[in-house]
Amino acid sequence: MRLAGIPRAAFAVIGQHAVPSSRAAVLLAGFPAAPGAQALGSDKKIAANRRTPMADATIEELGEDECLRLIAPGGVGRIAYQSRFGPAVLPVNYKLHDGAVLFRTAQDSPLDEDLQTGIAGAEYRVAFEIDDIDIPGREGWSVLIQGSAHRVETEAERASAMAADVEPWPGGQRELFVRIVPSRITGRRIRPA
Repeated sequence: MRLAGIPRAAFAVIGQHAVPSSRAAVLLAGFPAAPGAQALGSDKKIAANRRTPMADATIEELGEDECLRLIAPGGVGRIAYQSRFGPAVLPVNYKLHDGAVLFRTAQDSPLDEDLQTGIAGAEYRVAFEIDDIDIPGREGWSVLIQGSAHRVETEAERASAMAADVEPWPGGQRELFVRIVPSRITGRRIRPA
């Protein structure tokens, strides 16, 4: 039985997703449309828009030198850490400076407060991810840095950080510099074979 050109079985798929999602739409698109029904497009259009896995794609592990070369220009990355409310991932603009990732945030911001341990000299372990993805070309790279986040506090460190010229995109006071000193740098690149 079909309702408005959609098979009843398709409604079971939608019902499995509390919030309509692209996954539900893809699953729904797999059901053939009723004759004359165009709500989801014709079967030919649906088939043409489906992506198949790239059987001939290659994933290449990147060495540390290549990872550093890729992220050297700076840009936007994501810091991942354990916040007081659970795992958190936030985008920040960064520069690679003196072998470390450097970004700015607001002093006493939630990020600043979450990265403090309350123990002098203690390290706060974080992950930092940077990528460049070409969706139409179905290729790109990703670099993951794992290490300790440190507030830049001494005058010498601060002068060095200022010279890196990290400019935060959001407005407001963002005078606190945070350095991530890498203990591990890994990366991958995917591209057509």
